[in-house]
Amino acid sequence: MQYEIIPVTAFDQNCSLLWCKASRQAAVIDPGGDLDKILLRVDALKLKLCQIWLTHAHIDHAGGAGELACRRDIPIVGPHRADSFWINALAEQSRIFGFPPARTFEPSRWLKQDDWVKVGEISLKVLHCPGHTPGHVVFYQPKAQLMFVGDVIFKGSIGRTDFPQGNHKMLLDSIRQQLFSLPDKVSFVPGHGPMSNIGFEKRYNPFLQ
Repeated sequence: MQYEIIPVTAFDQNCSLLWCKASRQAAVIDPGGDLDKILLRVDALKLKLCQIWLTHAHIDHAGGAGELACRRDIPIVGPHRADSFWINALAEQSRIFGFPPARTFEPSRWLKQDDWVKVGEISLKVLHCPGHTPGHVVFYQPKAQLMFVGDVIFKGSIGRTDFPQGNHKMLLDSIRQQLFSLPDKVSFVPGHGPMSNIGFEKRYNPFLQ
């Protein structure tokens, strides 16, 4: 499994390009915007972009998904169905946060706990981690000991819960019960900022002591 982080939007959201080395098939995780920038990397790496995976439906993560799906005729996978109200509100989110108008969409597949997503020969497990949003999911590759966690947890911080249907207790439960049950060496790509790992956050994250 190979991946590359591509910061997008004015929020420096960590969009991730993930691909199978054998097949060159790729998925893009959370294409919030700057689609030309994302597609330049896809083409430069000679990848076949096959899917869009969403951790959740906030504008900086999902704002470009509908347009990208139409441009490349590829399916949108995720998030959990509980985030459908955020997808329906993409136009309003665009207006509030000053983003370009976002195309609404219906995912080809909603995700739930213990589902798997696959691109080429690579499979990632789905963990439903509500709190930042009710339908937030995380993508975990056990062999690579790597996760793509969206806005659940950051290096030294955690996701906001002051948006509609955010829930602070639920977020802490998601982190402690789902993410902290994994080995300490598991690294993660957050939705913003630098990468970290589970062991570091257990020891040093001030929101989780």
